[in-house]
Amino acid sequence: MAKDPVRVLVTGAAGQIGYALVPMIARGVMLGADQPVILHMLDIPPAAEALNGVKMELVDAAFPLLKGVVATTDAIEACTGVNVAVMVGGFPRKEGMERKDVMSKNVSIYKSQASALEKHAAPNCKVLVVANPANTNALILKEFAPSIPEKNITCLTRLDHNRALGQISERLSVQVSDVKNVIIWGNHSSTQYPDVNHATVKTPAGDKPVRELVADDAWLNGEFITTVQQRGAAIIKARKLSSALSAASSACDHIRDWVLGTPEGTFVSMGVYSDGSYNVPAGLIYSFPVTCKNGEWSIVQGLPIDEFSRKKLDLTAEELSEEKALAYSCLN
Repeated sequence: MAKDPVRVLVTGAAGQIGYALVPMIARGVMLGADQPVILHMLDIPPAAEALNGVKMELVDAAFPLLKGVVATTDAIEACTGVNVAVMVGGFPRKEGMERKDVMSKNVSIYKSQASALEKHAAPNCKVLVVANPANTNALILKEFAPSIPEKNITCLTRLDHNRALGQISERLSVQVSDVKNVIIWGNHSSTQYPDVNHATVKTPAGDKPVRELVADDAWLNGEFITTVQQRGAAIIKARKLSSALSAASSACDHIRDWVLGTPEGTFVSMGVYSDGSYNVPAGLIYSFPVTCKNGEWSIVQGLPIDEFSRKKLDLTAEELSEEKALAYSCLN
């Protein structure tokens, strides 16, 4: 039996990440090789011509799973009937801009997109916010779309999670697919805490703790953390452009695991609405270790948190509380 197509919205679709992301979705990377999709692409009016060019290329690629393309600058048309929404569009920080200016621009974007999604998306639409400040943009979206269940609004920290996996795999010269259960705690910013205390590597002798195999706490508690935290900046320095293909790929990973489930014994990092787990203030969108089953995520409970980690968890929570206050001040 052929499956019904799933409608996937990508905002900011004519941008760099969007251009990398839409072919991945059309190829089945996000929802599976047997799942037809209809792509809804939204961008701002100045990008309308470029967006149409992306639509032309999607037609030219003749993707078997792609059953339709909506390319528009109208948020209502873009949001109508969508089952998955990947919010890549946002206002990037430009040189000389204050944080509050960027926040204020993004608050207004996410406030208006929240109402379009709330009124027009399919029931139980799953939302992933990619545009920075991702956690706080997701929180604003949640505030202004009260009828979308809070568990359906998430932000992307899988990119940081995958970066952490990559660093461990490089350090130990092992396959990245053999490393699992790193955790990104907190904000998708340079205060995030990449934690390897529960991470393992598959070896011929069974799963071994990353800490034991690396056998260098100074590196794991220092350079490893800063490398993951600063990786985005390092990419910009090298490419003169921000991460695009890695961001697109990890957005696919995030949605795929959420929809299709995480493998037994594996957890991943997702920015989700805090319920107070691990003494993180409730009411923030904060990255936690989660497992997914039947389209629902659950925070992994009961992991021991040492003193070093506790400070890092609290530090990134403080930043998120400040961002939340700044965002709310932009509303008034």
